[in-house]
Amino acid sequence: MSDRPSFTRRRVIATGAAAATATFLTSAGSAAAVADDSTPKAKPTIVLVHGGFADASGWNGVISRLQHNGYETIAPANPLRGLPTDAPYIASVLASVSGPIVLVGHSYGGAVITNAAAGNPNVKALVYIAAFAPDKGEQLGVLLGKYPGSLIADSVQGVPFPNPDGSTGTDLYLRADAFRSAFAADLPLATTRLMQATQRPFSASSLTDVTQAAAWRTIPSWGMVATEDKAIPPALERFFYERAGAHVVEVPGASHVPMISHPKATTRLIEQAVRATS
Repeated sequence: MSDRPSFTRRRVIATGAAAATATFLTSAGSAAAVADDSTPKAKPTIVLVHGGFADASGWNGVISRLQHNGYETIAPANPLRGLPTDAPYIASVLASVSGPIVLVGHSYGGAVITNAAAGNPNVKALVYIAAFAPDKGEQLGVLLGKYPGSLIADSVQGVPFPNPDGSTGTDLYLRADAFRSAFAADLPLATTRLMQATQRPFSASSLTDVTQAAAWRTIPSWGMVATEDKAIPPALERFFYERAGAHVVEVPGASHVPMISHPKATTRLIEQAVRATS
């Protein structure tokens, strides 16, 4: 008789322990599931596309900040041969990137990303830095005359170059005496002299090429207005960004190259796009 109650008690204790263990495991599993659901997604790759009269080094101040903050960053060399060449080239760069992308364009680079991002589901956000954001069927040269204030037309020098098919194209350079005032008036003179000497011209055909797609119609966009821009009038930048429904910031006193003169503000805008689309 004395053994049976003891056995019963051991059985109840064991049963209770098993139930407690099962409850703990179920709770732990639920907690793990919640933890998995709240695990931050991988950071996107930031792709930075430069415009005419420039090269990828213009992004250096932004790149160093993005890399410090843990972002994989690519700044490809935009060929500057016109939208039919440049947009497919940048699209091929995007196709080589696995995972989400935040795509950034400066100046003419904005027109390139507008075409190149179309149909790529990995591009989660477009960021325009003092940039063109044309619609399908539009030409940059026509758009540039929409508002007054651009000094580009009076500052360029055309230089002929041979095309592969034997025809002759025209490269556009900014003259030494006009480079700083038209392009980068808020940078030191010594800096702009180097930029002018090392500028990459872009084909005049870029101004007459017809935009084939407008990625901002389906991809969320952000835009930076450079209020003292003498290349793309600030009013034109505002027009582009309002039409695209972009999230807009303005940088007072900034020339056409805010990514150089205001890299912190430029990085902040890119990271806003990242947070909003991650």
